[in-house]
Amino acid sequence: MSLAEPPAKPSPAPEPAPQSYPEPNYLNAAYTVRSWLLTRDHKRIGILYLLGITFFFCIGGAAAVLFRLELMTPEGDMFQSETYNRLFTLHGVMMIFFFLIPAIPAVMGNFLVPLMVGARDLAFPLLNLMSWYLFMIAGTMTVWVMLAGGVDTGWTFYTPYSSTYANTYVMMTAVAVFINGFSSILTGLNIIVTVHKLRAPGMTWFRLPLFIWSHYATSLIIILGTPVVAVTILLVGIERAFKVGIFDPALGGDPILFQHLFWFYSHPAVYIMILPAFGVISELVAAFTRNRVFGYRFVAFASLGIAVLGFLVWGHHMFVSGQSTYAGLVFSILSLLIAIPSAIKVFNWTATLYKGRLLFATPLLYALGFLGLFTIGGLTGLFLAAVAVDVHVHDTYFVVAHFHYIMVGGTVMAYLGGIHYWWPKMTGKMYAESWARFSAILVFVGFNLTFFPQFILGYLGMPRRYHVYPEEFQMLNVMSSAGASILGVGYLFPICYLIWSLKYGKDAPPNPWGAPGLEWQTSSPPVTENFRDIPIVEHEAYYYPESAILPEEH
Repeated sequence: MSLAEPPAKPSPAPEPAPQSYPEPNYLNAAYTVRSWLLTRDHKRIGILYLLGITFFFCIGGAAAVLFRLELMTPEGDMFQSETYNRLFTLHGVMMIFFFLIPAIPAVMGNFLVPLMVGARDLAFPLLNLMSWYLFMIAGTMTVWVMLAGGVDTGWTFYTPYSSTYANTYVMMTAVAVFINGFSSILTGLNIIVTVHKLRAPGMTWFRLPLFIWSHYATSLIIILGTPVVAVTILLVGIERAFKVGIFDPALGGDPILFQHLFWFYSHPAVYIMILPAFGVISELVAAFTRNRVFGYRFVAFASLGIAVLGFLVWGHHMFVSGQSTYAGLVFSILSLLIAIPSAIKVFNWTATLYKGRLLFATPLLYALGFLGLFTIGGLTGLFLAAVAVDVHVHDTYFVVAHFHYIMVGGTVMAYLGGIHYWWPKMTGKMYAESWARFSAILVFVGFNLTFFPQFILGYLGMPRRYHVYPEEFQMLNVMSSAGASILGVGYLFPICYLIWSLKYGKDAPPNPWGAPGLEWQTSSPPVTENFRDIPIVEHEAYYYPESAILPEEH
């Protein structure tokens, strides 16, 4: 090359190949146990939660089966009183702290919130993994307590019995519940920050799915309420270990203080359990009617209204505790007011169903079951909010029936509906629709046969937590135990056919239901980073054009 020649231009660098994200297969042998235990992928952490929660649900359910067998006869001839107390305590602790509270937020919230807002992952993936470890540590400690001898205080840990007199493993159970509270707090924090900071372009607040609104409101309750019960349980442990007079009147404490602290959290905890279920039902009703949820903004703000009012009604658990007449009146009025936002949701879902193009697939069957059962639970809650009625049915089976119509008829029905709806997205497989429909009907029938007789038992005066009772109550208890057997079979069926679908089910398309949410705009199961390109949101939530058609039944 001569000096007069210009230097040769360097050849342009080749463009980098577009990054590709492998399609995950959660059962692929390439994913080692170590990779699962150290994963930061929100989808895989959601699957880990699903496995753990299912395990703890089975333990709590087994305890229920045992004490329902005991209640078939009035003599109390199957278990000693102490054993019976430990069984219903185990059932309550497992079902409330390790199933009902974490089930939908930890499983579906983990898996779906980033997908629904168009994010790559939750805001704090490492904290997300830590929350699962805390949950499993706490649950394992509770199982160990059961094997070591159990705890007999009831899931409410009422003082001074729990803090002074109980001779069972109260401390270990309290520590487990304390640790589990931190798991809930980390999950709630993750969801709040993700919704605020990681929404896709165009995803405004009023384009968010109602599932997200419900989880956002739930997370606010978790962040504000869980520290209260954590400190309360810590105080029980301090009194029990060091004999400091906090709740025990013999030491100068006040047992009613414990009730105020405990129910200040535990009534909002009811909405931690049911608000995510509301979000699931909104998604199911919209998807299987091809309608935008009627009164979208009313339903969204109703979730926030429930979150606020939920902290103001704890005193209706204490109408018989000796609180003043005026306090009882105030709490009664507030408890009646909180029924309004819940009623708004039920009426708006009903209006969405009106003239909808319904597809009676399994998820919609669970949604319809939810509407019927939750409505009964809500209406009977009005009885308990009225002081005069509550005084007579307090601590009877009427309260047990009401609670289960809300929690099991509400949260569990929504949980099962959501699992069936998003199962193709989570696993890439379709399940056997005929078996799933049969199971949904079985659960509905078994549930009503189990718990409706308990309304009558409570009205007639049978106290809860008793395993010896007058003979005139036997027929209703036998009906309830028979219903529990049917309900248990209904719960076992989904475990069987969903596991079967992992190997033998048809491959799921990306959007088997023809739904418009962002989670359906990626592959089934989603790619590692959720979306190959960050989506841009251009339509309102539940946008169904007139040309939208119902998907074929699978």
